[in-house]
Amino acid sequence: MKKTLFITAAVILLLAFVGGAIFYGTQKTEQAGQLADENKSALVREHSRVLGHADARVEIVEFIDPACGTCRDFYPVVKEMLAAHPDRIRLVLRYAPFHQNADYVVALVEAAGKQGKYWETLEALLAAQDDWVMNHAVQPEQVWRHVEGLGLDLAQLRSDMNAPEIARLIAQDLEDANALKVTQTPEFFVNGKPLPSFGYEPLKKLVDDALASEYR
Repeated sequence: MKKTLFITAAVILLLAFVGGAIFYGTQKTEQAGQLADENKSALVREHSRVLGHADARVEIVEFIDPACGTCRDFYPVVKEMLAAHPDRIRLVLRYAPFHQNADYVVALVEAAGKQGKYWETLEALLAAQDDWVMNHAVQPEQVWRHVEGLGLDLAQLRSDMNAPEIARLIAQDLEDANALKVTQTPEFFVNGKPLPSFGYEPLKKLVDDALASEYR
């Protein structure tokens, strides 16, 4: 009898814990969604880099740190989504350079954008990330050899990295990340909705749901 009562009590406690965890997760997602709705202007800025069709109905906003290994791993996954729906999805990149010296790399890729080489520079650096990130910190001088073959004017690049507008851009993105409670990267919002939990499947489901809603 005591054993049965013990098992019953254990099951009730387990159900209460699972129910509480689900409720907490749902509540947290709802709060994040409300926060994003209240800060719509913080999701996309005029300076934001956009990849994909301008009229795409599904918009993925990603806060990225170029020194983040998970950002590097997710980047080709997101590009595959865009390739599968080239006219229906666009990617908007925002910066959350949380790693030490990551703002240096953000400044570099933005400066490369002044020479029309933004995306190829970003992708080259992400591919070589293991060479210039050590102990979660960017090694600035290790970065340069990975952009030498991209046809960039490197002297101009070094000069443009110090442009005041780039510093303002980084500061704005960090301010927006803070307003949206972005604390880790990559962080995604799909048509303004945050991921209910981090991972490929939650991202894919959010994107698939947004694509399906076009026909409702």
